[in-house]
Amino acid sequence: MSMEIPALDALFETHEFGRGTLRNRFVMAPMTRMFSPQGVPTADVCAYYRARARGGAGLIITEGTYINHPAANGEPRIPAFHGARPLEAWKRIVDAVHEEGGMIIPQIWHYGLMRRPGVEPDPSVPGYSAMAIEENGETVVRQMTQQDIDDAVSAYAEAAEAAERLGFDGVELHGAHEYLIDNFLWEKTNRRSDRYGGSIENRTRFAVEVVSAVRRAISRDFPLVLRFSQWKQSDYAARIAATPDELKRILMPIAEAGVDYFDASTRRFWEPAFEGSPLTLAAWTAKITGKPVMTVGSIGVERAFTVQDEGAGVKPSYARLTDLVEGLKRSDFALAGVGRALLSDPDWVNKIRDRRFAEIRPYERAAHETLVV
Repeated sequence: MSMEIPALDALFETHEFGRGTLRNRFVMAPMTRMFSPQGVPTADVCAYYRARARGGAGLIITEGTYINHPAANGEPRIPAFHGARPLEAWKRIVDAVHEEGGMIIPQIWHYGLMRRPGVEPDPSVPGYSAMAIEENGETVVRQMTQQDIDDAVSAYAEAAEAAERLGFDGVELHGAHEYLIDNFLWEKTNRRSDRYGGSIENRTRFAVEVVSAVRRAISRDFPLVLRFSQWKQSDYAARIAATPDELKRILMPIAEAGVDYFDASTRRFWEPAFEGSPLTLAAWTAKITGKPVMTVGSIGVERAFTVQDEGAGVKPSYARLTDLVEGLKRSDFALAGVGRALLSDPDWVNKIRDRRFAEIRPYERAAHETLVV
């Protein structure tokens, strides 16, 4: 098998990231884990992140952590990123990752229209989003007022400031996959007629305001990453941009507001983003903005995921490592996000580095039900 694997040296080159240096280009992608009762990460969660740092990941992006807004959470046992106890737990995780030679940033998150009443911490609170949603005659998602928008923007900034204070190495905003920032960006979930809806520029305004507020709350050399996607949980074929020009109209104002890196979330990192061009979403993002980009999507596994994927024993796949190396050399992206492969095997990066492919544990859906260390 080793003869089929390309030279991987480029993936193990260092990369300057804010105030530090990543030891390689592999990033643990953010993946929701529900192991934080009352929003507080446990010792097991700390061990889980420590194991991925010890296993070689250059940068870890945490699971989504919800900001200090009444409707920010949407599932039980999701970690919070506000309040004394959750932040103390995150500080322990930061220290553990640093002790293993890794770097770590939190993904700060608002559930947006995906939330429904009945969820902690206050079951009476509906979802908040760009537009209202009614189900069976009940308003389950509230259209945000200007005050609601201002409150959410402030909460994002508060979380980012806390990330820097706790010693994280940067911060990521979750602007993808049908959550709050994405709700404003996607025309299907933003039917507003005010300054936050209608045109692409108006739909981008909320993201710009969040990025601007976060940028003011953190230091200039504290990296700010934005995750965005075309696909949605309810529609894999969805697009916030139908053409490269539309993508430019979305990304450039966000970049100019203060984003340092883009995390271009796709289901298959190698696929072209638009007809008529071989460029991927990551490559288009780098070309448009001039910013470094993280690519992500089915790296190291045999098939792309579905949200309801119940498959077991998904075999490791190395056929696309050639594409990964070539894309990195072309500067299509600077970093490579690895998701499911790292759920089942915390040592995946080190095993790839050492070409111990036969020792890699295949991805199992069961890894979602526990914290493999």
